[in-house]
Amino acid sequence: MKLTSIVAIYILFWWGSLFLVLPFRLRSSAEPEDHVPGQAESAPPRFSVRRTIMWTTIASAALFAFYYVNYVNGWVTADFFDLTRFRK
Repeated sequence: MKLTSIVAIYILFWWGSLFLVLPFRLRSSAEPEDHVPGQAESAPPRFSVRRTIMWTTIASAALFAFYYVNYVNGWVTADFFDLTRFRK
């Protein structure tokens, strides 16, 4: 696998992981915390971009590692998903 392919696939995993990580540890401002006047009740009171990026990077690295190990060892290939083998 070329380096450009590795980088492109990792970026895809990173963006996918971002949308998985965003709702973690998210609390609404309806909970007893400081409410800023004019803030929507559904808005989070605090949002840490640094923490979100860190967890996204960790999750995407783990997912990409599983993907790459599978790619090298060939455990699950496209032939695995060939549903015509179940027809009689």
